[in-house]
Amino acid sequence: MKRHDQSSAEAGSGLEILRNIGVIAHIDAGKTTTTERILYYTGRIHRMGTVDDGNTVTDWMDQERERGITIVSAAVTAEWRGHRINLIDTPGHIDFTAEVQRSLRVLDGGVVVFDAVQGVEPQSETVWRQADRFRVPRICFVNKMDRVGADFARTLRMIETRLGATPVALQLPIGAEAAFEGVVDLIEGRAVRWRDELGAEPEHGEVPPELQEAVRTARAALVERVAETDDDLLALYLDGVEPSREQLMAALRRATLSARLFPVLCGAAVRNRGVQPLLDAIVDLLPSPLDIGSVRGKRPRDGGEEERLPDEREPLAALVFKIAADAYSGHLAYVRVYSGRLKAGSTVLNATRDRRERVGRLVRMYADQREDLEAIGAGDIGAVIGMKGVFTGDTLSPPEHPIVLESIAFPEPVIRIAVEPRSIADQEQMQAALRSLAEEDPTFRVTVDESTAQTLVAGMGELHLEVLLDRVRREHGVRINVGKPRVTYKETITVPVARAEGTHIRQTGGHGQYGHVILDLAPGERGSGLVFQNRVSPKVIPHPFVPAIEQGVRDAAESGPLGGYAVTDVRVRVVDGSWHEVDSTDIAYRAAAAHAMREGLGKGLPTLLEPIFRVEVVVPGEYAGDVLGQLAARRVAITGTEMAPGGAQVIRGEAPLAEMFGYATDLRSATQGRGVFSMEFAHYAPLDPALVRKVLGLA
Repeated sequence: MKRHDQSSAEAGSGLEILRNIGVIAHIDAGKTTTTERILYYTGRIHRMGTVDDGNTVTDWMDQERERGITIVSAAVTAEWRGHRINLIDTPGHIDFTAEVQRSLRVLDGGVVVFDAVQGVEPQSETVWRQADRFRVPRICFVNKMDRVGADFARTLRMIETRLGATPVALQLPIGAEAAFEGVVDLIEGRAVRWRDELGAEPEHGEVPPELQEAVRTARAALVERVAETDDDLLALYLDGVEPSREQLMAALRRATLSARLFPVLCGAAVRNRGVQPLLDAIVDLLPSPLDIGSVRGKRPRDGGEEERLPDEREPLAALVFKIAADAYSGHLAYVRVYSGRLKAGSTVLNATRDRRERVGRLVRMYADQREDLEAIGAGDIGAVIGMKGVFTGDTLSPPEHPIVLESIAFPEPVIRIAVEPRSIADQEQMQAALRSLAEEDPTFRVTVDESTAQTLVAGMGELHLEVLLDRVRREHGVRINVGKPRVTYKETITVPVARAEGTHIRQTGGHGQYGHVILDLAPGERGSGLVFQNRVSPKVIPHPFVPAIEQGVRDAAESGPLGGYAVTDVRVRVVDGSWHEVDSTDIAYRAAAAHAMREGLGKGLPTLLEPIFRVEVVVPGEYAGDVLGQLAARRVAITGTEMAPGGAQVIRGEAPLAEMFGYATDLRSATQGRGVFSMEFAHYAPLDPALVRKVLGLA
C-alpha cells in the first residue's frame, strides 16, 4: 500500500473519516501488544508498554496486569491520516466471550490477529464465527513473524481451510523467525523495512532479488482473487490489462466490506514491525458508519419496523452495549449512537424498559481515562455517566420517536460456585458487590438456592468466576469463602406426554380465580430450548390469556423435577382448556399452566443434560500417548489429531465439563509443564443414566 505519514492535524469531520474497529483473536496472539503499538504510532502515547511488564494502556485492571491477559474490553480513540479510529481491544480467553460479543455487536470492522506459529487456534475460530454472525468485515494481521516456527503461508492456508474464508495476502514477509526484517507490499511492489528499534521510521526500497519471483506470483494471485469479485476488474484482467493501484484498491475495499475477501498483512508487533501498514489498511479497507448504512429496529407501540440512517439530523437511536461500575462515578454505560445526537443534559427514553432517563455527563473513554463531551454524534461510540436505569442491550431514543434496536444475546453460564461472607457483617456488602458485577457482565448470574439458602454464582468457566470473585475481594473489600465449582446441568424429557392438566380455582367473597389448561409436551431438538405453541381457538381460551399461560410454563421450566435445574429442549403445546367469563384472570392461567407443566415434566421420564466442551490440547509429540490416556479417563471423545510446528501434537476432542476440573494440573504433570490446552462450549448432551443417579446423589 502507498506510504502515508502520520498526520499531526486534527482528524477531519464527517462520518466517512470514522472507523469503529475491534481487535479480536485467540488468547496470547498479541492483540494488546498490537493495540499498544497503534496508540504509539498514532501519537496517543509516547512510551510503549508491554504485557510482560504490566504497563499497557488497555490492560489497566490489576488482574489483567498480573495475569498478562485481557479480561474486559477497553475502548481507546486514535487518529491516523486524518481519520478517527475508535478501537476496542477485546479479551481472547473463551471465559470472557461476552466481552467479545457485545463489542462485535456495535463495531463496524475488525482486525483479527493470528499467531504466525500457531496459526488458526480454537478461540480464533470462535471469534471468527461471532464476527460472521454480526456480519463484521475483517482484515487479518499475522503477528509474531519473528518467533521460531513462524509460517505465513501455513497461516494463510489455515484461514482458508479452518475458517472457510477467502484470504488475500497484501504482503510477503522479508525473512522469518529471527531474520524477519520487513515486508514486501504487493500492491505497491516495494519493500518496507523497520531498522530502528522503535519502528517509527519504516524504510521503503526495492524488492530483494531473491524474492522477486515469489512477489510476481503472489501479486498475480492477489489481482486474480480481487478480479473474481469485481466485473470491471475481471474484464481488465481477462484482456491482460494491469489494473491501476486505485482500481485495485477500490475493488479490494468493496470485496472486504462485503466479506468476500479478507486482506492479510503480517508483522511482529512486539518488535515494532508491520503496524503502520496495518493502520493504513484499517483506514483504506475497513468501513465507516456510512458504509454500514441504516440500522433497523421496532417501534414499541405497534411492533412495526423502522430504519434510522447514520445521520445526526435523524431521531436518536443508541444502543447500550456495556455497563461498568466506576469507583468515582458509579454507573458507566457505553453506547454506540447509530443516528441522531446524544446530548449531555437531555432527557431520553429507554425504549426497551419504557422509562425516561436524564443524560448526565458524556465522556469519550481512553481505557480507564476519559475526556468530557457535549454530545455523541451518529456513528460514534462514547459513555454516559450516572444513568442507573439502563442495562446492556437497552435502546435510547427520543420520547416522541421511540425505537427498540435488536438486543445482544449472550450464552448461558455453564459452571457455578457457592459463595458466603466470612462474617454476618459482610453479608449485605457481598450481595451488593455481586449485584454490581452481574449488572456489568450478562454471563455472570447470582441466585439463592431456596433449599439451602446458599448464594450461588454462575459463569462461563473457572477463570471467569475466579476473576470476578477476586474483584469482589479487591474492589469491594468483601471477605468471602468460595466452594468447589459445580457444573450447571439442564433437564429435559425423553418421551412425549400427550396430556398434562392444570387448574387454578379460588372462590373468594367477590370475583374468584379460574384458569384451566391442558398441555402436551414432546422432546425437542438439541439446542432448541423451550418452544411454546398455542393450538387452541379463542373460543376455548381467549387469546389475551395466552401470554400468561406461556409465562406460567416458563416459570415451571426454571426448576426441573430431578435436581431443580433449568428445563430445555422441550416443545410445549396448549391443546385444550376452558375459561370463565367472569372469574378467569392472567394470574389464574399462569398458575394453572405452571401446574400443568410440572405435571408433564414429571411424566416425561426426565433426564439430565451436561455441557460438552470442544477441547484442543497441544503437547510435545513424545507425551501424546500419555495425554490421550488421560483424556480417555475423563470421558473425552477424540475427534482428530494433527502435527504442529516443532514436532508438537495437536489433539482435539469433545469433553464433559464435569470431567475437566483440575485438568490443567494433570496436564502439566504429564508433560513436564510443556502442554497447553483450551476449551470452548459446544453443546448440551444427555448424561448416562448411571451418572444421572450419581449427580443426583442416588448412587
